[in-house]
Formats: sequence, structure tokens, C-alpha cells
Amino acid sequence: MQGNPSDRVEQNTTALNVSVDSLLTVRPFVDADAETWDRFVRTSELGTFFHLIGWKGIFKDVFKLEPHYLVAERNAAIVGVLPLVYQRSFLFGNALIAAPFCVEGGPLSADHDADAALTEAALALQTKTGAPYVEFRSKRACHPGWTPRKDLYATFAGSISGDNKANLLAIPRKQRAVIRKTLEGHLTSEVDTNVDQLFDVYAESVRNLGTPVFPKKYFAALKHVFGNDCDIVVVKDGPTAVSAVLNFYFKDTVLPYYGGGTIAARRNGANDFLYWEVIRRAAERGYTRFDFGRSKAGTGAFAFKKNWGFEPAWLEYEYHLRPGVTLPDKNPLNPKYSLLIEVWKRLPVPVANLIGPALVRNLG
Repeated sequence: MQGNPSDRVEQNTTALNVSVDSLLTVRPFVDADAETWDRFVRTSELGTFFHLIGWKGIFKDVFKLEPHYLVAERNAAIVGVLPLVYQRSFLFGNALIAAPFCVEGGPLSADHDADAALTEAALALQTKTGAPYVEFRSKRACHPGWTPRKDLYATFAGSISGDNKANLLAIPRKQRAVIRKTLEGHLTSEVDTNVDQLFDVYAESVRNLGTPVFPKKYFAALKHVFGNDCDIVVVKDGPTAVSAVLNFYFKDTVLPYYGGGTIAARRNGANDFLYWEVIRRAAERGYTRFDFGRSKAGTGAFAFKKNWGFEPAWLEYEYHLRPGVTLPDKNPLNPKYSLLIEVWKRLPVPVANLIGPALVRNLG
């Protein structure tokens, strides 16, 4: 629509055309770039699942956010990509984030000049949108003058082999004993083809944690967009789903991303059984790395992942702050949210499911 400010911003990024060298330009992504964008991501050493172009439509269509995906080009070849998204929030403030709801998404570049050009283009967009800050989600802080945050999130990852006996023995003794006990029980697992069971389990789980749930259509979109690179493993106690997780598959890695369990899962070990089943199934498919995803320091999820023998690798997210702006703290451990979290835990699940999606789009 001609008068839409976000359209003008995206169109105006063509004027950026930052030239760190005479043949290098930065421009907005266009649909015809999709195949070459993903080829660049998949062949780049630091490319991640979260850089894939499929996320762009999900941000726009499911969350009604404003993607400003940028391409760095030299001699008509892509040499860098930046999945930048503008997020508006009355409660939490506006921001340009690469990329919301994702572990990573900062600039992915073939060389320093391409990274510099994408960064300069992101700062130009910050000026145009008036965003209080730009956030790059990357493993390592590498942009001088930006403010790094190195103590909030860590990832947990390690190798897996084709021998599941060896994979079990690689887990610390205490956790291994828990898994062995579940293997002797009556729990079963299956790969589900739709999101209904996952959503029901996940919605109850995050309500119990005091966190708003994503809309069911988000999980359906992930499954549809990423196809065979995304599946759902469900654990059942008899006919009842008690634990479930949506997994991403990228290069040699399986990444369980959205998972949860009912209260019953705490009693019967279903969550432990679930992640062992993800490892077992991935190993049988030839994947050689298990990435437990990110968790916030000081949370139960952080401790749970350490129990499996994975050491935390701290993420170094970077922020370019406008004068007078402080680091964002959309963290459930922030004391200012403690009362709201306690109230949320007491909401009936159907009520939490109704209200949650309107809030969670601002928490990415």
C-alpha cells in the first residue's frame, strides 16, 4: 500500500547501496533471491537454520512483523545476508532484531567488507525507523562500538554417533540412570505429522512456567515451511501425549527447539525419555551433532541441559543503542515481571492460550 511507512523504509533501503569496495552493494531481498540466499546460508561455515529464508514469511504472516532482509552482493553474487526484522511493541519498545524468536541471525558474510556493509545498512535502517536499538544474535561479538551481552543465554551442543549404546554411555551416570529407568517403563514415542498434540502439551508446559504461548498456527507454519527439515516427536503414556518437541534439522545437526511436558511428565520421566528419543532417532538418520538449543542462565532448563553432560557455550549478542537507551531486559528472571508470571501460572490453559499469542509476538 503506497502510504505504508514500512513499505517506504524497505524501498528506501535500495538507496543505501553501501560501497565498502567499489563492486559491493547492499539491497533489500527480493523473492527471486530465495534459492541463492539459502544456498549461501547452507554452504557458509557459520550459516544456521535461523538464517534460512523460510523464516521471513513466518515473521510477516504469523507475527505481523516487518522483515527488512538485506543482501550484500558483489559482481551479482551474494556475499552476505542479514535477516533483520522490525518489531513494534507498546509494552517492550521497538527494535530491529536479527532475528527474533531465533537463537542466531546476525550478519552472515563471506568477508569483512560484506559484514561492514550489512552492518552500516542496518544502522541506516535504525535511523529511518527510529528503533531504539539494533540487536544482532550471533555466537561471538565482533562489532566494535556495539554493546555485547555475554551472560544471558548459552547453548548446549555435542557430538552423537551412529552407535546408540555409545550415545547412552556418553551421558553422565546420574542422568543415564534416569534414562535407563524410562526405557524399562511403558512410555512410547512417535513422530507426529501435525501440531495438535505438540501444541496441547507445549501450551500447558509454558503456562505452568508463567510464559505466554505461541499461536498454534506458528508451529503449523514451521512444519509446513521447513518440511523434512522439521519434525515433531511425541511421547505417550498409554494413549495420552505427555511430552513433545518440535525439532529442526540442519547440515549435520538436530536441534530440539520447542518442547514441553505436562505435570505427569515430571513424575514418569517423559521429558528425559523424549530427548533420548530425539538423539536416538537422529543418530539413526545419520545426524552427528545434537544441539540442545539456548537457555537463560539461572533457569531450570539451563540446569537440565547441563545434567546431560553438555557444557554451556555463552552467546554474545550485540546491541547498537541510541543515546540514552539501555540494554533490553525481556527476561522472565527480571523482578519487574515476577507478579505477572505468578498470575499467568494460575490462568486456565484455554484463557492463557487465548491471550498469549497477542503478547508473545512482542517477546521474540
